Amino acid sequence: MGGGHGLFASLQALRRVTSEVTAVVTVADDGGSSGRLRREFAILPPGDLRMAMAALCGDDREGRLWADVLQSRFGGDGPLAGHAIGNLLLAGVWEQLSDPIEGLDMVGKLLDVQGRVLPMSTVPLDIEADVIGLDPDAPDEIRLLRGQATIAKTPGEVRAVRLIPRTPPASAEALAAITAADWVVIGPGSWFTSVLPHLLVPDLAEALVSTQGKRCLTMNLDDSYETEGYTASEHLEVLADHAPGLRIDAVIVDPTFLRGDQHFATFAASLGARVVAADVRSSDGSARHDPNRLASVYADVMGLVG
Repeated sequence: MGGGHGLFASLQALRRVTSEVTAVVTVADDGGSSGRLRREFAILPPGDLRMAMAALCGDDREGRLWADVLQSRFGGDGPLAGHAIGNLLLAGVWEQLSDPIEGLDMVGKLLDVQGRVLPMSTVPLDIEADVIGLDPDAPDEIRLLRGQATIAKTPGEVRAVRLIPRTPPASAEALAAITAADWVVIGPGSWFTSVLPHLLVPDLAEALVSTQGKRCLTMNLDDSYETEGYTASEHLEVLADHAPGLRIDAVIVDPTFLRGDQHFATFAASLGARVVAADVRSSDGSARHDPNRLASVYADVMGLVG
């Protein structure tokens, strides 16, 4: 469950562990190519769904080629400039079909996607956030920001987020997948705009709480504008504030993200989780999860090896 580059990383890792993967993707993106298509055609923002499909494309030469095609963008300065080819493919399929999930399944079959990609909700959503630190003369003043792209790119400390509409319909297929899952993996990703939105869809939150499957939370590697200045423990505290009934079984965290946080294990235990501290950062030191390292940790945590 997630969106953007964080979900892409977890899916790349999970597909190395099992082919039985369902991606449940946020649909609140309103920037870039996704935002333009969303506004023009009143469709779900396709970008995060496209990235999930690219992560799950076949691992042979043809599959890798399709992944590259999906992710590639038009250049120049014409009307198509900046659009990802995969976004246009999804928009075109949805233009012909009344059911966006049917369209995703059709494209997934075309691309030999190893698993399934689903939206968390059947309607496009907006995010609004309470943010402090935007006015240097009033650093504690709470300002209201609206829009995923605005929140993600505006310096300031996000304190809380809400969805618009407040009680959106969850995808029935996503609910069924959560109920049937052996494991539900949450994160990594932009904490307030990719991870927490799933917990704000009432039916999804209820399914997460009631599922008999286990729950694994994957922490980020670095801060973004959204969580600048937050400790690792504060990430967990924010998650608990937005989903008070949620229990977690395991938390995967790279030691570099802990930065000496002495309270992380205590906060994790309060959610019912054991901490799995492991080197999952890319070997080049960048803020990217290494899919092979992360896959090894997932396999160990889920008891699929040994």
